[in-house]
Order: sequence, then structure tokens, then C-alpha cells
Amino acid sequence: MFSSQRISLRKVDRTDAEKYHIWRNDMEVMSYTNLSLDQYTIEDTQHFVESVLMDASSSKSYMIVDNEENLSIGITSLIHIDGKNRNAECIIDIGEKQYWGNGYGKEALSLLLDFAFNELNLHRISLNVFSFNKRAIHVYQSLGFIQEGTSRQALFRNGQWHDIIQMGILQAEWSNN
Repeated sequence: MFSSQRISLRKVDRTDAEKYHIWRNDMEVMSYTNLSLDQYTIEDTQHFVESVLMDASSSKSYMIVDNEENLSIGITSLIHIDGKNRNAECIIDIGEKQYWGNGYGKEALSLLLDFAFNELNLHRISLNVFSFNKRAIHVYQSLGFIQEGTSRQALFRNGQWHDIIQMGILQAEWSNN
């Protein structure tokens, strides 16, 4: 659907449930993005993929695919899409850890933001990020996201309290990026 030299984004389908299930139950992967860190059965994941990632009218979810290897390496979504107010929230998980720190997340979000602002004509995209996820914060800032707020000590992880940072970017800010 959308592609760059290294990656493509394609719609999530039922066959992605097994791969997503592996990522969803990998505590190292989820510790950076998931509040609850629950363990899920394959049935739970299949239901989630079908009812939330594929069929929800207020979200659009895409697998991030390494073009060279033809390997799904993560997932990115626009969620809580509000057509009236032209805004949405974005999320991203790079599930294949060997791809961490190599710019794939930034590349995927660039494709997603292009789609959100240029095709869907959204006005604003927001996200939440855990304060200890410094790599992600750096990527978001480099894409033009601005910190808009902080939920202080809203996450207890590894014996410590952490903030959840709210960030946002406007269509006009992305156009100037």
C-alpha cells in the first residue's frame, strides 16, 4: 500500500495473528508500549486482530514489511480516528528486535503520517510514549512531534514510577517537515 526503499506498509489480515501473537507476548517488546504487560492466548490475539486491527471503523492498522526480506517486522496504526475533528492517535511496535535502532520505526511513521495528513486529510496526530523510552522520544521529536503534556508517575514498571508523555503533530507542521 505505502512503501519506501526499505519497507512497505500493508493492511493487517487474519494471517498476521500468529506473528502478532509472538510480539504481543514478548515482554521486552511490549514493555516499551503496553501498559498492562498481560499474557495472551492465541485465541485472544486472533480475536484482537480480527475485531480491533481489521474491522474497527475508527482505526487503520498496517504491518511493517522489510522489502528485501519480505518479513513482517512490526505494526503501526492510526487509532481513535475522529473524522469530524480530523484527528487520530498513532501507535507503533517494532516486534522484530534485530530491527531496533536502525531507523525502521521512523521510516514507518513517516509513511503513516504522509498517509494520515495527505490522504486522510487529518489535522492532528497524537501519541503517548513512556518517559524511559528515550529512543522513541528522539524519533518522534525528529519527525516534528511536540510534547503537549505529561501524566506524572502514571506507569509502574521495574519497581519505579514513570511518566507517560503526550505528544502531537499538526498537519501544517508535517507539511513543513
